[in-house]
Amino acid sequence: MPRRIVLAYSGGLDTSVAIPWLRESEETDVVAAIVDVGQQEDVHAAAARALQLGASDVEVVDAKEEFVERYIHPAIRANALYEGVYPLSTALARPLIVTHVVKAAHVHGAAAVAHGCTGKGNDQVRFELGLGALDPSLEVLAPARTWGMTRQDEIEYARTRGVAIPVTKEKPYSIDENLWGRSIEGGVLEDPATEPPEDAYLWTTAPILAPGKAQVVDVEFEEGLPVAAAGSTDPVDMIHTLNVLAGHHGVGRIDHVESRVVGIKSREVYECPAAAVLLMAHKALEALTLPRDLLRFKASVDARFAEIVYDGQWFTPLRESLDAFIGASQARVTGVVTLKLFKGAAAVVGRESPYALYDHDLATYGAGDTFDAAASEGFVKIYGLSSKVWAQAGRKRVKAAPKGGVEAHAVAALAR
Repeated sequence: MPRRIVLAYSGGLDTSVAIPWLRESEETDVVAAIVDVGQQEDVHAAAARALQLGASDVEVVDAKEEFVERYIHPAIRANALYEGVYPLSTALARPLIVTHVVKAAHVHGAAAVAHGCTGKGNDQVRFELGLGALDPSLEVLAPARTWGMTRQDEIEYARTRGVAIPVTKEKPYSIDENLWGRSIEGGVLEDPATEPPEDAYLWTTAPILAPGKAQVVDVEFEEGLPVAAAGSTDPVDMIHTLNVLAGHHGVGRIDHVESRVVGIKSREVYECPAAAVLLMAHKALEALTLPRDLLRFKASVDARFAEIVYDGQWFTPLRESLDAFIGASQARVTGVVTLKLFKGAAAVVGRESPYALYDHDLATYGAGDTFDAAASEGFVKIYGLSSKVWAQAGRKRVKAAPKGGVEAHAVAALAR
């Protein structure tokens, strides 16, 4: 009896080819595990395709709600943008998928699991670090890393075996989708000097073709989590609705040359309309409700959180600890943020909160100003005292140093 392998199956080119390849080269019984994280593809159609490709069984898990509550929500609270740009749509879904792949392996008595990640990608790291953390006894197979086929070779391999594939030689994009975003790479996108063609995009309207009238949308937060937006209060539906609404206005296109975990640069194109809106709104609300020292420190924690997620270190004490700090910081991040969407741009145009630190009577330059301006003179003197003493000490050294000597130049530079 052949051994059993659970394959993390997406329905894309790599995993579609992996089913017959594993059966032929490894003589294995392949169980396909499909995790629904909000991808637009019909997961039941993908399951049927997996069976046609030779899978002995298929596990389909609806994990959309889990994805939002346990992965996307912490990322929103963390303003999570890798390198300040990428909302981590693919990266956030990987630990969730790994969790369900391991569960499927246990249910089906599999001693090994497989994924469709390549040797150049980040996902191999995310999958294998997660698998090692959840069940190190499982053997991990990475056929796309070992079979030595180019993307064109895979297309030919699929065609010769009658495998239905979602790509063509004319549109050889590698695409990953979930509720939080859509990533596109490959083909002409591999040249960072070439503008992405419109056929690479699916969720967003070209900004020049977007509606000529701006759309105003309110996002309501409670303790850092979005609870209502664009007429929706359901966590999953809210993100889907914002993807459609903001995408219609051309919001959420990202063209980025990023630093991969494996040490190379790659040109990545993303569509993340809902993420763009929600992260912008959340950060604006934090600016209204959190004090300066907390905002500054949290910014460094947010950046580290994003790096950890990108690098596949979700199942680590550091990520859990940072998440705990971030969660504690959100107790007063409650309120409503108003944004305007127009031809590819999202802009915050209003914000309010019962915990707002903005005090009109203190901030105004008009009538009713309660700020004690007289107190500022003493504050400025004390605040600048260390700089003043530093400068005075430097000038004394300049006067005491021999004219024209090396020491004089060094002391003068120090005084500056």
